Amino acid sequence: MSPYIPHISSFWFLCILIFSCSSGQPGFQVKNPIVNMDTLAHTNRLINETSPYLVQHAHNPVDWYPWGGEALAKAEKENKPIIISIGYSACHWCHVMAHESFEDEEVAKIMNNNFVCIKVDREERPDIDQIYMSAVQLITGSGGWPLNCFALPDGRPFTGGTYFPKEHWKETLLKISSEYQKNPVAFLRYAEALTQGVKTSEIIDLNPDETGFTIEELKDGVEEWKKQFDNQEGGSDRAPKFPLPNNYLFLLRYAHLAKDDNIQKHVHLTLQKMAYGGIYDHIGGGFARYSTDKFWKVPHFEKMLYDNALLVSLYSEAYRATKNTFYKQAVYETLDFIKREMTSPEGMFFSGLDADSEGEEGKYYIWTLEELQHLLGERYELFAAYFNVNEHGLWEDGKYILLRKDDEEKIAGKFNITEEKLQVEIGGCKKIILEERGKRVHPALDDKSLTSWNALMAKGYLDAYTAFNEESFLQSAEKNIRFILSNLRLPDGGLFHSWKNGNSKIPGFLEDYAFTIEALISLYEATFDPSWLKEAKKLADYVILNFYDESSGMFFFTPVNAETVITRKTEVYDNVIPSSNSSLAKGLFYLGTLFDNVEYIEKSKQMLNNMRNHIGSYTSGYSNWAILMLHHLFPFYEIAIAGKEAHQRREELNRFYIPNRIILGEVVETIQTENEIKVPLLENKFVTGETLIYACFNKTCKLPVKEASKAIKQMEPR
Repeated sequence: MSPYIPHISSFWFLCILIFSCSSGQPGFQVKNPIVNMDTLAHTNRLINETSPYLVQHAHNPVDWYPWGGEALAKAEKENKPIIISIGYSACHWCHVMAHESFEDEEVAKIMNNNFVCIKVDREERPDIDQIYMSAVQLITGSGGWPLNCFALPDGRPFTGGTYFPKEHWKETLLKISSEYQKNPVAFLRYAEALTQGVKTSEIIDLNPDETGFTIEELKDGVEEWKKQFDNQEGGSDRAPKFPLPNNYLFLLRYAHLAKDDNIQKHVHLTLQKMAYGGIYDHIGGGFARYSTDKFWKVPHFEKMLYDNALLVSLYSEAYRATKNTFYKQAVYETLDFIKREMTSPEGMFFSGLDADSEGEEGKYYIWTLEELQHLLGERYELFAAYFNVNEHGLWEDGKYILLRKDDEEKIAGKFNITEEKLQVEIGGCKKIILEERGKRVHPALDDKSLTSWNALMAKGYLDAYTAFNEESFLQSAEKNIRFILSNLRLPDGGLFHSWKNGNSKIPGFLEDYAFTIEALISLYEATFDPSWLKEAKKLADYVILNFYDESSGMFFFTPVNAETVITRKTEVYDNVIPSSNSSLAKGLFYLGTLFDNVEYIEKSKQMLNNMRNHIGSYTSGYSNWAILMLHHLFPFYEIAIAGKEAHQRREELNRFYIPNRIILGEVVETIQTENEIKVPLLENKFVTGETLIYACFNKTCKLPVKEASKAIKQMEPR
């Protein structure tokens, strides 16, 4: 329930018009603020920051401060309200507002004279973004970026919104400043009520009931979710459409385990439509953040690391379930994009690519008919049919978004060629277009590296390795994780949140630990190197010590010794990225299973039990929790492999789709010492001269077998 918010003055509710970063017209053109030479006469404190988003605003006439004590102290001393403006470097409408308002001398003067102005990169400081996003959502019922929140000098919010057109922004600034001087007590009351609302939002209570999860409660939630399916175009039955990979990973697994053919069809329809649509970069690989329409046609062109990481995991698992080579193509092309454009020499992954280039959204990715004809010559007709350079692909101003509609069999038949010939011809055309595109002004790169998103990408590589046994995928993941563990460590063994040019200065949040733990477990499954489990266990113990909330059985997003911004939030909602608590609950479940650690298992169960009503009533919003629930509702197999051919057996097992399982193994029998990690399920499994597979469930193993197919038979439902 939302808190009661007292009425200050009618001015605010009469004047506010809210626009989110996702609500604007995709074709809106704006002078690129990154290269606006008119602003270079000014330099503010953001010039010393590592965030590319903050540096973008370093030459605004607005006297921006980064988040920190200096800005808050100034606000307290001068008794000025604060503007907390939050965005990220790839956000198109953040750039629009920056150009319209933050580069404008008149607007800047109003802001500087009446407020202390703070710029925040939501990716570097998700803890701050959570607080002020919650406030704006309580006020307006929605949120987005840019996020602009007004607060008292001590940081307590009293109102806010998202995108403001210039004149509306000026009017809002002047009215708030005037009212604040006239009636500060009213603003104090409002801030107190709103802050209380922020503190109580997403509070999760300890559920003392027994953890007897039932399939019925999950089925009820899924049946309600089905009503929102778009069974013509895939995804949800509304626009804009976000990929939401965790939703479809759950549905893929649920359909397999519960034998629900209708959901299975919906999942594969969605995966095909997304990868056929304009949201997918058919020339360079990779997915844009979302589609502005219900057909997956017109993307919001920014490319984010987390989307592509999670979609690689999803399409890799979908390939294992179906052996659909189209899914394999999407994975390989996306990882080609990651390697080419999003990977540092150290093996770290960058955060994102801007939607804009040369001040125009999508300019880098779209084409005119004349351009394509000139580049492709006699091959143009085939390319145009394949990628719909026609009314279907037409966007605006005579420009086309490349997308697919028909499968290769149909296109090949139309041109009377084989599918193999078609693939060769289209491949050649794509190389020409990619080379030509490389000559264009490239979208701006956000080259900071976030531990959490890097862990997601490392796991994406590992999931692709599991599906395709491509050694380079394993090497990329291992290089990345080694770098994180070696270079992003706090003195006490914890993790830093971000890294750029050798600098790490922000202590890690729960998401950094949770996603890294899951990546380390996947790396162990791929290598059978127990040192990765040792690192995962260290991080799990660190999190329990520094993030655990005894009163709820959940984990705070920030550590106990971190700066507290109004309150410590508990993140539980699975959105585009899974929540940190759901990821950690899964990680503790896997580690508890591997190490036979009762504490880990019980903490994971309690967390899931706390969330069970949420899962049942709104499964799509808690889909990562629902994946964990599947582990309890269906047999969860621990597959132990021991012997010199353990890796070969692992690769053979991975050809089968077993969503409810974890794989462990050893190639050479080792004598364990006190300093070595001990995996109980591998004890007494090694037989000299043999490679044996043990399918175990609930601490009981079936008779060992030598062939992967026989082990699969043992795990088939009776």
